[in-house]
Amino acid sequence: MATTKARTAGGARAPEDAYTAAPFVPEGADLDGLRRAAAGCRGCPLHRDATQTVFGAGDTNARVMLVGEQPGDQEDRQGTPFVGPAGKLLDRALAEAGIDPGETYVTNAVKHFKFTRAEPRKRRIHKAPTLRETTACGPWLAAELALVEPELIVVLGATAGKALLGSSFRVTQVRGTVLEREIHGRGELLVPTVHPSAVLRARDEDREAAYRGLVADLKVAAGVLS
Repeated sequence: MATTKARTAGGARAPEDAYTAAPFVPEGADLDGLRRAAAGCRGCPLHRDATQTVFGAGDTNARVMLVGEQPGDQEDRQGTPFVGPAGKLLDRALAEAGIDPGETYVTNAVKHFKFTRAEPRKRRIHKAPTLRETTACGPWLAAELALVEPELIVVLGATAGKALLGSSFRVTQVRGTVLEREIHGRGELLVPTVHPSAVLRARDEDREAAYRGLVADLKVAAGVLS
């Protein structure tokens, strides 16, 4: 990925060098307005290599919001979150836990796909966003939370957890528990769990146990909503 800092025609620093999406988030916009504005976000350098912004999607009146890390390859190509293999596994786990996937709102802490390539034209390989990149995207997530006003946030994985709960977050320590925290000025209930991609990455002999663990955590979330 390119790392050279962009400059404007006059030689000034480009907006992405500030590492904040705040100037791009319109005040008073609804979710459709936020989605349109996010398409032009230049709040960090990740927009340069990604195909497009991948904003949140789903039921705007959802009782539960699921927050993941960042779009994957398929999400980047299609412009919709959780449409790849991890998203399909998540839908199956949600349904098994008693949560209708169609009644959720899904989004990511980072709205652009960060990747690397071993060689030109080779498959794009996911690369975890930095804390700086996650923080830069925070204003979009704050705006989504303010509009959806979910009763519960399901935190999918370490990156989402650090974006919402701080850099000391460790998913292995708190997964499957109900947390109560102030997030972007709102009191929120949260249930952390692993990202579904972690289940897919598990060894063959461990994958079923990893999936059962994800379902068990989501059942805790379902219990909060019941």
